[in-house]
Amino acid sequence: MTANVSNFYYGAVTPVAAYLMACLGAGLGLRCTTRSLRRPQRRAGWLALGAVAIGCGIWTMHFIAMIGFSVQGALVGYDTTKTILSLAVAILVVSGGVFLVGYRGASPATLATAGTVTGLGVAAMHYLGMAAIHTNGTLHYHTLTVVMSVAIAIVAATAALWAAVSIHALWASLGASLVMGVAVTGMHYTGMAAVSVHLTGASAGATSSASLLSFLLVMLAGPFIVLVVAAVVVMFDPDMMLGDDNWDGAEPTAALADAPYLRQ
Repeated sequence: MTANVSNFYYGAVTPVAAYLMACLGAGLGLRCTTRSLRRPQRRAGWLALGAVAIGCGIWTMHFIAMIGFSVQGALVGYDTTKTILSLAVAILVVSGGVFLVGYRGASPATLATAGTVTGLGVAAMHYLGMAAIHTNGTLHYHTLTVVMSVAIAIVAATAALWAAVSIHALWASLGASLVMGVAVTGMHYTGMAAVSVHLTGASAGATSSASLLSFLLVMLAGPFIVLVVAAVVVMFDPDMMLGDDNWDGAEPTAALADAPYLRQ
C-alpha cells in the first residue's frame, strides 16, 4: 500500500527555517571566500571555513526540512552513522569545489568542473540522508524528478561558486545568499517530491515523533554551533568592519597578484 507522504507536517515552520539556514551557510561561505582573496597568506584557512559553513548550512537545511517529513501510518527513524556520514560528505565535496575555484579562479572550465562535482556531492548528501531513514515501508523515487533535483544541485553549486569568487560587496553577497537559499532549498523539495513510500510492515528502527524530533535536534546542534562560530569569526574580521565597497583599493597588489582572474 502506498502511504500519504507530507513534507510540511509543521506547516511553514520547517521550510522557512530550512531556507534561512541555507542562506546563512551560503552567506558565510561567500564572505569567507572573499576574505581568502583579500588575504592570500591566509587563503587556505578562509576557504576551509567557508567550505565548512556552506556544507553545514546545506546539511542543516536538509534535516530541518526533514523534521516536517511524515508518512501516514508509519513511524520514521534515522540511522545515526549514515546521518553523520551525510554531513561529512557535504563538507568534503563543498571543500573540493571551494578550494578549486579559490586557487584556480572562475574560468568556465574550472566553474563547470567544480560546480558539477559539488552539485553531485550535494545530491549525494541529500540521498544519503534519505537512505538513513528507517520506516515500516520502502522508499521509492521517481527517476525524472531525481534527475531534476540533481540538475538543480549542479546549477546551484556552480552559481554559488561563481558568486564566491566574483561578488565582493557586502550587500551583493547578502543578495546572492538569498538567491542561493532558494536554489538549495528548491533542490531539497524537488528531491522530496520524487519520494513515495510503500508500507510493508513494522520497522525496528522507527521511532515516535517525539523521539525523532529529539534525535534531529541533537544532530543539528553541532553544525548549528559551527555556523554560529563561523558567523562570529566573519563578523569580527577587520575587513568586515571596513566593508567591501572599495575592493579594488584594499590590498590590490596582493589580491590581484595572487588571483589574476579577478581582473577579467
